[in-house]
Amino acid sequence: MLISVLLLWFGVFLLFFLFRVQRPKNFPPGPTALPLLGNLLEINPQQPLKSFKKLAERYGPVYSLYIGRHPAVVLASQKVIREALVTRASHFAGRPDHMLVCHILECKGLILANYGPAWQEHRRFALTTLRNFGMGKRSMEEKILEETQNICAELEKHAGKSMDPQYLFHFGASDIICSIIFGSRFEYDDPYFKSIIVFMEEATKIALDPWAILYEIAPIIKSLPVPFIKWAHGLIRRIRSHILKEVAEHKESWVSGEPRDLIDCYLDETEKRADKGTTFEDSQLASTLFDLLIAGTETTSNTLRTATLYLMTHPHVQERCYQEIEEVLGSREQVCFEDRLSMPYVQAVIHEVQRMADTVPLSVLHTTTTDTQVMGYNIPKGTLVVPLLSSALHEEGQWKSPHDFNPENFLNERGEFVKPDAFMPFSAGSRMCLGEGLARMELFLILVTLLRRFRLVWPEEKGVPDYSMVFGGTQAPKPFHVTIHRRESTS
Repeated sequence: MLISVLLLWFGVFLLFFLFRVQRPKNFPPGPTALPLLGNLLEINPQQPLKSFKKLAERYGPVYSLYIGRHPAVVLASQKVIREALVTRASHFAGRPDHMLVCHILECKGLILANYGPAWQEHRRFALTTLRNFGMGKRSMEEKILEETQNICAELEKHAGKSMDPQYLFHFGASDIICSIIFGSRFEYDDPYFKSIIVFMEEATKIALDPWAILYEIAPIIKSLPVPFIKWAHGLIRRIRSHILKEVAEHKESWVSGEPRDLIDCYLDETEKRADKGTTFEDSQLASTLFDLLIAGTETTSNTLRTATLYLMTHPHVQERCYQEIEEVLGSREQVCFEDRLSMPYVQAVIHEVQRMADTVPLSVLHTTTTDTQVMGYNIPKGTLVVPLLSSALHEEGQWKSPHDFNPENFLNERGEFVKPDAFMPFSAGSRMCLGEGLARMELFLILVTLLRRFRLVWPEEKGVPDYSMVFGGTQAPKPFHVTIHRRESTS
């Protein structure tokens, strides 16, 4: 018996010795990593942000973890995030290529593609095309305001009653991005459209699922018939099949030089580059459209839900917004994006909602493209980097009220709108969200229109509001209901 116990402990010691993790020289500090698992046991899968915060309190604003065999560096303050992503932008612009989602999407597109000529070409194309189609211009405003009327029509149906606004905002945000990339929109009651929305919701959860993490730390499961992996492939395949159907239909009716939407622009660009050698091809197009569709739907809709939650539970904030809107618009029927310059309080409220929504708290994971440094620590090439945007959005010393909903966070002593450096919900640097301009316009135009026409009320029978978030690829409020009341005095 004693010999058996000794052999067991010897085996454990040998395993630990053979697979022990040793941090590189001058690597950021962090907890001791276990063989094979790394520091996964340090992270609470139900409340990972609290785990990251506790580790930052223990090791400082730059610390390291091991996700299985992969070293990772967590950036946990606005100063550190900016040093890495802005000052050393190209050094921290890579993406991990060992994740399940990366493999399913072949590491192409705008979000997960690694830093290099193909990604740079496609990002430049997407930014230029969105700008040409009116991002920041009147034509884009008209698209958003038109869709806002559809949202208002749905809210009218529930006037005097309570409703769950989750899918309404998903439908509206998705239709706006669909009109830009596909040139068409869906009706909200279309069963096919509803299924696509559900698929997109589920797709954002794949990367942080325990099976996806196991996929990274135990490569052997890639060759096993794991149901989750099969499901993940099938889910993304369903969304891509819709995208490929749209691309095929566009090719049949496409007229060179007469673009109707982003797909047509891509086909034009592919034709121009045909004789020169190009990265523009169908699989890149499908991945680019996939990224725009997902990003253009999930983050905006979840922010609008968060806005609804805070506005209806802070009626004094909602009423002050309404008064400012009425003062600025007067008898004018519609708001325009330029009106934001005359609405400092509304601007402050929308930005405070974005701060509290904390929609992408871990950003999108980065990797280093070369041996580099941050805050004096050495970071080897290929190291996983986690920009903890949540830490900046709630950082002590950067905000008047770092942990509470307070629009004064974005107002100076004269009541003017100001944006602190720690406000980075879209990340920062060369890989920051390219849809920031569109999202800002959507949030302003939709919320101003809704607040002018409706009063949003917390249903008393629902008890105490719960502001805690459901963590996933994007963070979202827990399901809730809102009671809709028409404002009779609207112009």
